[in-house]
Amino acid sequence: MEDTLRKSISMAAGVTPEEVHLEHPSEKEHGDYATNLALVLAKERKENPRAVAEQIVAALQKSKHEHIDRIEIAGPGFINFYLSRKFFTESIVTILAQGDDWGRNTENAGKKIMVEYTDPNPFKEFHIGHLMPNVIGESLSRLIEFSGAEVKRANYQGDVGLHVAKAIWGKQKYPEKSWGEAYALGATEYDSNETAKKEMHALNKTIYEQTDAKVNALYDAGRKESLENFEKLYRVLGTSFDFYFFESETAPIGKKIIEENLAKGIFEKSDGAVIFRGEQDGLHTRVFLNSEGLPTYEAKEIGLAFLKEERYPTDISISVTGNEIVEYFKVVLSALRRIDVKLAGKIVHIPHGMLRLPSGKMSSRTGDVVTAESLIDEVSKKVEEKTGERVAGKGQETIESIAIGAIKYPILKQGTGSDIIFDFEKSVSFEGDSGPYLQYAATRAHSILEKAGSAGNVKHVPKKVTEIERLLYRFPEIVERATREYEPHYVATFLTELAGAFNSWYAKEKIIDDTPESSYKLALTKAFYQTMKNGLWLLGIKTPERM
Repeated sequence: MEDTLRKSISMAAGVTPEEVHLEHPSEKEHGDYATNLALVLAKERKENPRAVAEQIVAALQKSKHEHIDRIEIAGPGFINFYLSRKFFTESIVTILAQGDDWGRNTENAGKKIMVEYTDPNPFKEFHIGHLMPNVIGESLSRLIEFSGAEVKRANYQGDVGLHVAKAIWGKQKYPEKSWGEAYALGATEYDSNETAKKEMHALNKTIYEQTDAKVNALYDAGRKESLENFEKLYRVLGTSFDFYFFESETAPIGKKIIEENLAKGIFEKSDGAVIFRGEQDGLHTRVFLNSEGLPTYEAKEIGLAFLKEERYPTDISISVTGNEIVEYFKVVLSALRRIDVKLAGKIVHIPHGMLRLPSGKMSSRTGDVVTAESLIDEVSKKVEEKTGERVAGKGQETIESIAIGAIKYPILKQGTGSDIIFDFEKSVSFEGDSGPYLQYAATRAHSILEKAGSAGNVKHVPKKVTEIERLLYRFPEIVERATREYEPHYVATFLTELAGAFNSWYAKEKIIDDTPESSYKLALTKAFYQTMKNGLWLLGIKTPERM
């Protein structure tokens, strides 16, 4: 509808469709669409905005589309469009016909896109901070799949580096400790004990070079245990990966590329290290090979870009990471553009904010870590307390799916760059602005349909258009925008508004009764349920059949 309307307005005003800005008025009484085109043109032409608006409306009225009920001019020259009853009825028919495909688009049809996210480091805990990239990355992957692309999910993990040396050093000293605890002990000693610090640097080189059988065995055991634990969490979170990349693979590739481009003048030597001067692009200098000749994170990132392209050549390669590395990532891309401009042009960096508990910051270095597993367990307990009898006998799977929804929603309802303080009570609320609220609205609709044993039809259509109908048709627009801007929060906030509209309607309407309109109300309920189900899937949130 938006495209049709934009074309009609452009013809009436004598401009291109791209020049027509359309939006949904915040107040429903101001119509379903509005444009400020008359104000823009009046300024350019130095004419009266109202007069320009009247000219556009007069031209539109000559061949008014059947889906437009009326057109009005508001204020100094805004043009408001009210959609017809016929349009809303046909929208419900479309939703029911498309089912699980409702909301799909072809924005990225034929493209190959890799999304890299989560990126926990073996030998360290999978903490709540890793939930941010996991939840955002999974939702982005689903949105991009919904736009017709072939999507491959990737996970990049630091299985070599100083953090590994710290963990193995700690495990050698305290074999009884877990790997997370061993890392915390090693990190503490590294900062306070100069002898231990030197031992860890030596151990780091040994791990890279694989020259000690005992260290190799300890390393293999720790890596295996960590990765197996991560997989358990991925299953709970509802994600799986097509590619796993490791720093042990990217390090030698990155080192070789840096050394090759050192001779070309892209990099230079400084105090025994190899650096890239980012100042030439308004950035800063970073080390790519340290004074011992070992590749830094920056060099590994270069190696990763080439390894990704080798294993799965893409049109777009997305990396979802914490916003603390934004400036670092800019320098890496600046260097990569000088090495391979085409490859650098494919990379999109999506930075996200931090997830914190009300108690404040945490640190894996000190052992003050809140693991993702413990957060899921804690939220699951609160869900169980909250639901009580309602979920009795429905099993741990339902409790877990509600808990995961409770955790994912606050992450996804805000812009990806925003920091989040996780509110336990609000997250498990059934009263609104939460994952369980959306799930409950969907399951309520599902139970009505089950009770009726029918999805209804559109034969006896009420004259009055409901607020639900005025929202449902917007779903594909919302999905397309969320995909284009890499912002799942558009879907999350839309679903919250839609669920609110349904709950208000449900409180006032008797859906199953003996009136002819009951069948249409059931069709509307089915369309609402389908939209919620599709939208929740895009957020990576399950829709339980009962709650």
